[in-house]
Amino acid sequence: MDKTPLVSVPLEQLVPQDAAARASMLAAAAEIRECYRVLVKGGLNVVGEVLRGEGAFYHQQHYPSEDVYDNETHAQYYYHAHRGGEQEHGHFHTFMRARGIPAGIGSAEYPHPSRASWPQGPDVISHLIALSMDAYGYPMGLFATNRWVTGEAWYSAEQVISLLDRFAIDHAKPSWPVNRWLSAMLRLFRPQIEYLLRHRDQQIAAWQQSAPDADVLEDRALEITGYLPINVDAWVSALTQHDSAQANGTPA
Repeated sequence: MDKTPLVSVPLEQLVPQDAAARASMLAAAAEIRECYRVLVKGGLNVVGEVLRGEGAFYHQQHYPSEDVYDNETHAQYYYHAHRGGEQEHGHFHTFMRARGIPAGIGSAEYPHPSRASWPQGPDVISHLIALSMDAYGYPMGLFATNRWVTGEAWYSAEQVISLLDRFAIDHAKPSWPVNRWLSAMLRLFRPQIEYLLRHRDQQIAAWQQSAPDADVLEDRALEITGYLPINVDAWVSALTQHDSAQANGTPA
C-alpha cells in the first residue's frame, strides 16, 4: 500500500499468554476456514459476495449500498475502495453504532474547534478497524484511521478495544459466510487490532505535539495512522507453535 505507514511487530510479540484467548482465536480461525470452504466450493469469494448484485464497482461507493447492520448487536460494516493503483482491491470498515456502545463510555475528551460536527446521540458511531483485501478476495492487512476518515465520534484506543467483543453480524444479508467470516476475523486478529489502535493514539498524540494549534483529528494530511500486513495461516501457525511449546514445557 503506497505511502501508507507500515507498522512492524514480530508475530511472537502479539501471541497472548492466556491459553483461553489463544483457544478463542484458533476457534475463530476454524470458522474462517469453514467460510472459505463453502465459498470456494461454490466458486465464490468474500469480496465477490459483497459486490454481488450491486452493479458496476465504483470507487468511494459503499457496498452493499446501504451498508450491513445487525439490529441486535448494532455492529455495522461496508466495503469500498479509493486507493487505485495499489495492491489492495478495497477494504472493509467495521463499526459499532450508538446502541451498541455502553452508556458509561463517553467519547474521548479532545479539544478541537469542529467537535459540533461529530455525530451525536443516536447517530454516534465508533470505527473499530479497517480490513484490506487483495484482488483475489483474501485479507492482506489491517489499518487504523484518523477521525475525519470515517466521520466517527472519537473514542480512545482503550474504549474502542472494549467494544471489539461486541462486533458480530449474525444474519444472512448480504452473505451468511461473509458475515461469519468478518466477525471471526476481528476475533482471530484481536491482538493486531489492539496494537494498531494503541499505535493510532500514539500517532495522533505525536502529530498534535508537533502542531499544537492544529485540529489534528481533521487534518487531511493524516489519514491512515498505521497499517499492519496479516496472513491467516502465518498467524495460526504462531498460535499453535506457542501452544505446542507450552505443552512440551519449552519457552514459547
